[in-house]
Amino acid sequence: MNLDPPPFSRFTHNGLELAFFDEGDPSGDPVLLIHGFASSASVNWVFPGWLKTLGDAGYRVIAIDNRGHGASDKPHDPALYTCPQMADDAAALLDHLAIPEAHVFGYSMGARITAFMALGHPHRVRSVVFGGLGIGMVDGVGDWDPIAEALLAPSLDDVTHPRGRMFRAFADQTKSDREALAACIMTSRDLLTPEEVGRIDVPALIAVGTKDDIAGAPQPLADLMPDARALDIPGRDHMLAVGDKVFKRAVLEFYAEIGGR
Repeated sequence: MNLDPPPFSRFTHNGLELAFFDEGDPSGDPVLLIHGFASSASVNWVFPGWLKTLGDAGYRVIAIDNRGHGASDKPHDPALYTCPQMADDAAALLDHLAIPEAHVFGYSMGARITAFMALGHPHRVRSVVFGGLGIGMVDGVGDWDPIAEALLAPSLDDVTHPRGRMFRAFADQTKSDREALAACIMTSRDLLTPEEVGRIDVPALIAVGTKDDIAGAPQPLADLMPDARALDIPGRDHMLAVGDKVFKRAVLEFYAEIGGR
């Protein structure tokens, strides 16, 4: 199975150059993928097999490197990393590709961005998949200030906070711009109210690993929405759930159920 990254292109939005790939069947239904914090389009969607899974199923597969991540520009100003701004980036990519609407699928921070896109650009979003983020979208996902501190520490050896160590090690592994990521984590945690979540009326799938201690449970979030279903990804934590075969099968079934092909 070829899991090499495809060629990336670039476009400019609000003064930032943003990287993306556009693969799969050009005539297939478009799926826009939005990755999580400290990740990238390749790390979140290519290496775990999502590009192949969706491409083999006949979809046009588009993925953006969020600002501060991957091959996109990496400003160090926290004010440039709110979820509405990143949702606008994703909508601008659809404009750039002349795609009127797409299925939008985000993981973790990408799920939060997807929710803001569904609220801010509802006519562009055909359905949503929220992976790795359940009721934490409303209630919060704990104290993330130690993450920023861990990213800015001189080395991993200086980090004692368990979640901080996890994200610092991940950032080091992916050779990320740690100052940009620290800026991002400071301002990308916008919460939604139950009323706002209730306004997301497109078909929705919410999928969270049963060992995920970050996301919050999926069913309480689904209960707030008019057309949502929850999926427990068995035995997976926040990092490992993203590539799980149960998750992949559920997404393909979800798209088939709502007329995704």
